[in-house]
Amino acid sequence: MLSRTASSLYWLGRYVERADFTARLVEATVRLDALSARPAGEAAWQSALAVSETDEAFAATGQSVTQAHVARFLTLDTSHPGSIMRCLDMARMNAKAVRTALTRDAWTSINRAWLLFSTRSSPGGTAATIGLVEAVKVETLGFEGAMNRMLRNQANGFIRLGQAIERADNTARLLDVKYHLLLPEGERIGGVIDRDQWTTILQTVSAVTAYRWLYNEGLTPANVIDLLLCRHELPRSLAGCVEEVVEILSLLAKRTGLQGEADRMARMRYARMQKTNSRQVIASGLHQYLQAFNAENALISAAIARQFRFVG
Repeated sequence: MLSRTASSLYWLGRYVERADFTARLVEATVRLDALSARPAGEAAWQSALAVSETDEAFAATGQSVTQAHVARFLTLDTSHPGSIMRCLDMARMNAKAVRTALTRDAWTSINRAWLLFSTRSSPGGTAATIGLVEAVKVETLGFEGAMNRMLRNQANGFIRLGQAIERADNTARLLDVKYHLLLPEGERIGGVIDRDQWTTILQTVSAVTAYRWLYNEGLTPANVIDLLLCRHELPRSLAGCVEEVVEILSLLAKRTGLQGEADRMARMRYARMQKTNSRQVIASGLHQYLQAFNAENALISAAIARQFRFVG
């Protein structure tokens, strides 16, 4: 496989995963703000910008932090790389470059998702915004389904590798921002707003039911952190993503004959993750842990690019 093709497949996986995550983030924030018994208001939308790392870009627009402004910024604004529209643009561009490596279903899902935005100038009100991001989720899930029906070849491996790297980054940022999101003055830890915010995290990563299956007690921050950090049964947990990266790199090594720095780094991270205890991480500093995790994730992504000689 050409290096340029491998690069396009890898980034196709990353951009589709990023579009899906942003859609989930917008939906969860709308529910936390507009549909909650205790609307979170500006704090919820400020945290959504922080999670997507678009807070500085949004501040540069000079707009106020409201649902209408932030929802449009995260869905339709193509002036920054974090919007759903921009992610789908890049995904579609990479998909076109490797069209013959994709099944018809995989290409159709990406194209339909992109077409959702082709005539939109605004995400609309609360109901319309939820409808738009739900439609994005349907198409990205369709892409995921098409991926599962593709041959387990190099093309499939590079797409899944991109998805796993991106998913790990997204989950770590989501958890880090919530852990440092200050509650409104007068609100207590464990209160209604605090509980709603942790529930929103679970909704963003589709883990509400998983939490109920794995933990007998009620909703607690420590258990949510444990779920998203250490439970490999959850595909969007850090442990699940770390394990998947090792598995896919091993598969690609067999298919391509290329094995090296990225494999070594991924295996070392996996070995550490197996020994990770969430409560020890919280006690020693969750923020520092997550910052280090994302820095290492970026280094592994760069090592993948060198190992498979990505170009462009």
